[in-house]
Amino acid sequence: MPLSDAKIRSLKPTNKVQKVSDEKGLQLWISPAGNRVWNLAYRFDGKQKKLSIGPYPEIGLADARKRRDEARALLVNGVDPAEHKKRSSAAVAASRANTFSAIAEELLERKRQQGRAPHTISKLDWLFDFARPSLGERPIAEINAAEVLEVLRLVEKRGRHDTANRLRAVIGEVFRYAIATTRATNDPTFALRGALIAPKAKHRSAIIDPVEFGALLRVIDGFNGQPTTVAALKLLALLFPRPGELRQAEWIEFDLERAVWVIPAERMKMRREHKVALPRQAVDILRELHSVTGKSKYVFPGNGMSKEGRRAEPRPISENTLNGALRRMGYSPADMTAHGFRATASTLLNESGKFASDAIERALAHADNDKTRRAYARGEHWPERVTMAQWWADQIDNWRDGAKIIPLKKKGS
Repeated sequence: MPLSDAKIRSLKPTNKVQKVSDEKGLQLWISPAGNRVWNLAYRFDGKQKKLSIGPYPEIGLADARKRRDEARALLVNGVDPAEHKKRSSAAVAASRANTFSAIAEELLERKRQQGRAPHTISKLDWLFDFARPSLGERPIAEINAAEVLEVLRLVEKRGRHDTANRLRAVIGEVFRYAIATTRATNDPTFALRGALIAPKAKHRSAIIDPVEFGALLRVIDGFNGQPTTVAALKLLALLFPRPGELRQAEWIEFDLERAVWVIPAERMKMRREHKVALPRQAVDILRELHSVTGKSKYVFPGNGMSKEGRRAEPRPISENTLNGALRRMGYSPADMTAHGFRATASTLLNESGKFASDAIERALAHADNDKTRRAYARGEHWPERVTMAQWWADQIDNWRDGAKIIPLKKKGS
């Protein structure tokens, strides 16, 4: 006799599991503890089997009968309902594990294991934050180009054209990683190339006039800031590394006797070890600085205390320290930036006409844009770079001391 809600409510638990039948194999199992669960008894491939439908009263009688009928329809088509449920559950679990956020985090962890710089990881994570609210919990295989474009348009509407284009690139990297790990079949960002407003090229501000550069050097000399900050600015001028390469420098990287600084590959933009020739002036600055920070891992250690007042893990000065010092000296972002020292050196060294452009490019750790040429031009031009480093340092002294400026002429003029 079929069950009714009234009859179900009247059923009392006993000291063993009760199996009360409804119809067409649907049963309500009642445990000694009073728990009530719907099950479907059926035969498949000649064997007696059971499909768990779910608890009562969360699943009412009408809903239980509907699920029973769906399971029996699978049987008619030769499908085992219990196996079908397992596969469906596994697919749902896989879908949840393969969300955009999950794969993005997996990609970030892979980059950490590959030794990518913490700043790079942090920047990527920051970019992913723009996508997470809309795409984060979506199964990556179900995300289409229109959804990605909607995320990018929100960033673009705020006038952040460069960020929107970079976001498209990093979202594409997540999809390509998902494809490589068989969790997606296409990259929807490929169809979005050209859909965004191209950002205007921005050149970092730099002083390229020798007289004005000499004035800046004198201001740095007289700057009443932290000795480490003053030393860092002087070394930026002398050695023209990328600011991140300098501020994260460790004492173990320097050989002051041989006058060389070897920056490890993981800190370089192009992921190749880079040697920097140290002129006499740079060695003097580093020797003096060693008496101040030599016990630290970092040449330019940051504050050793956490916000809670506890001693924190050693870390270098922040990325804002050097630009902040320039601002306090009166140089606006339109006048000069920490990265601008590279443009200054590149411009004035090339205009000197004394050194091969390849030697200057190697000193700047630039990669040749011509892949074929790069494959053959593997020389480091080290002897010329050593000579150039000392010439540049001596010129800096001259400009700082206000010596008469002799106009630089381009090579061959």
